Amino acid sequence: MRSLFRFGAGFAAVAAVTACGGPAPVETPAPRPAPVAATPSRVTPASARQIGADELGRVPVLMYHRIVERPRSVYDRTPADFTAELERLAAEDYVPVTTADLVSRRLDLPAGAHPVVLTFDDGDPSVFALTPQGQPAPGTAVRILMDVAAAHPRFRPVASLYVNEHPFGTPDDGPALRWLAAHGFEIGNHTRHHTNLRTASESEVTAAITEEDAAIRATGYQPRTLALPYGTHPRRAESALRGPGYSYEGALLVGAGPAPSPCSDGFDPGAIPRIRSQSSGKEAEYGSSHWLDVLAAPDGHRYTSDGDPSTVAYPRSAAAPGPACASVGLAY
Repeated sequence: MRSLFRFGAGFAAVAAVTACGGPAPVETPAPRPAPVAATPSRVTPASARQIGADELGRVPVLMYHRIVERPRSVYDRTPADFTAELERLAAEDYVPVTTADLVSRRLDLPAGAHPVVLTFDDGDPSVFALTPQGQPAPGTAVRILMDVAAAHPRFRPVASLYVNEHPFGTPDDGPALRWLAAHGFEIGNHTRHHTNLRTASESEVTAAITEEDAAIRATGYQPRTLALPYGTHPRRAESALRGPGYSYEGALLVGAGPAPSPCSDGFDPGAIPRIRSQSSGKEAEYGSSHWLDVLAAPDGHRYTSDGDPSTVAYPRSAAAPGPACASVGLAY
């Protein structure tokens, strides 16, 4: 049977190009293929129960903006906070996937592992910058992610980065986006000028999305998902996903809670909830530390892979899979 949940081959490698300035050179680990579980034996109800598989469980989609030593708002994390969160995710057997993987239901994970989507809005230089030698700058989110992944082989160094005009502080969109695409990161649309789509006219909505879509495509990359600025849909909600010259598979909201499984009947690819990365302070009860605690609890209903991409295993007490996955459902 053809797999419903296999990671794509990824964007073709693109030669490194001259990049923006930065600190001294840092050696970048060679890109690694996604960790794939050993070819599994066919999952049975007994083996799924033993693993505790729940592929109708909830998925944390974490939202980041800036990684800075002195946070100015709840949307900022320090490098130490960010590193600690990634280390926690790796220790709890989370495996990063992209938003595009999630909406396409391509979640080929080792048995017992959990998907997590790391998303970064606004293209801030603290998230990604290249040194003169063409390496991710120390202290940036991408550098930290790659370092944590190097220490934890099952933790994939991938994320979804949603960009506006001149991402990562560069006057030219091309070099940074090509580097990210060549190293397996997803590049998504966040509108050219961070437009509030709720207050924009229909023509302004389509222009805002189309302009950034064209800028990303000019680098040779085809964006597949959109992060809604301020988490708001246009008044004509379907315009977020489709319009003149663009078509998207998924759209992200701002802060809420975990996303339903993409095989759940409740999954809406046009309104995927995210969790703000936060451990303490005002409204921390809506942040990632709280929700990771909730998901880790025995009744947290967290997505747990059965290790077999051709089945969707879930406890018999849960609701049945949605239509897209009904034919491969395995209740136990």
